[in-house]
Amino acid sequence: MKARRILALILSLLLVAVQAMAADAKPSSVKPSAHMSKETRMQIIRAFNAELVYIRTPFPMGKVGLKLRNGAVSPSGAELQQLIAMWGPAAKPGDQARISDIVIKNDLIHFEINGGPIKKQKWYQRIQIAGAGGSTPVAPTDSNANSRGSFVDLYFDHYVPELTGPELKDLLRPVFDFNAKSAVEAYLDTVPPKVKDAIKNHKVLVGMNREMVIYAKGRPAKKVREKNGEAEYEDWIYGDPPQDVDFVRMVGDEVVRVETMKVNGEKIVRNEKEVNLPSQPTVAKQEEPGSRPANAPSLKRPGEDLPDAAPTSVTMPSGGKVPPPMAPAPPPGKNPSPVPN
Repeated sequence: MKARRILALILSLLLVAVQAMAADAKPSSVKPSAHMSKETRMQIIRAFNAELVYIRTPFPMGKVGLKLRNGAVSPSGAELQQLIAMWGPAAKPGDQARISDIVIKNDLIHFEINGGPIKKQKWYQRIQIAGAGGSTPVAPTDSNANSRGSFVDLYFDHYVPELTGPELKDLLRPVFDFNAKSAVEAYLDTVPPKVKDAIKNHKVLVGMNREMVIYAKGRPAKKVREKNGEAEYEDWIYGDPPQDVDFVRMVGDEVVRVETMKVNGEKIVRNEKEVNLPSQPTVAKQEEPGSRPANAPSLKRPGEDLPDAAPTSVTMPSGGKVPPPMAPAPPPGKNPSPVPN
């Protein structure tokens, strides 16, 4: 009898376990996040507009900003450096920037920094005075003036969901640092670990760029520019005797040599590369020998193509011909050659 009860108890426990497993196997009935409400939109715009942030990734100037989707920033790498080389940087890692505009669209949130990529007119610059000769703006501005800001578009799947402020800050962390207390703190998170340790210890590594040296040692009190053959370089000098003196040699944007003069007279020289950074592309275009500059002055009308060599004669619409140009005048003291009839 006891054996039957124990067997029934075991079977009931097995049945309960199977039912629990089946319930876990059912598809989740959790509803997806709802669309962002109008109240949340207004709160997000009020909270983030005019907010000061530290930059974590380079921003290019121009109308091509950054795109942030699922934590990945694009363009990046060589493509981003090419844009910065062409249009210039709007902000670099460690720089402090201000969010100047926020626009929430269907599936993205548009954040502009430092005025955005397009120069916007003030309200008084749109006022015009009309008269018999036409209308004249009260405060005319240069239409070609461009802002030095940029933007990032934060993309979502299908639509912008309901978000809190901290959640939105976490999504923007690849580009903005809201928690950093200083530019150095924000910049350190964007460099390789070896460079980060060197900057914390105020040490310069061969292979660093100018910005890294400034974060590690500050701006030099003395700079000496020299020329070794065809190569030009700068020596940044840190320290004064009777302290240790560091001579940091810069060629272009790279540290190629670090020389330290100790107080006891010992000299330590490091010229082997200690850190490898991605190369910066340039947009300098080499012209072929003898090629004509693009902005060279010309007498051609727009759209007119002239041959390389002058023609001996030009056919007129009436069928007649214009004779070739006359020969240049001979030097003084020489008889000119007879002109053919």
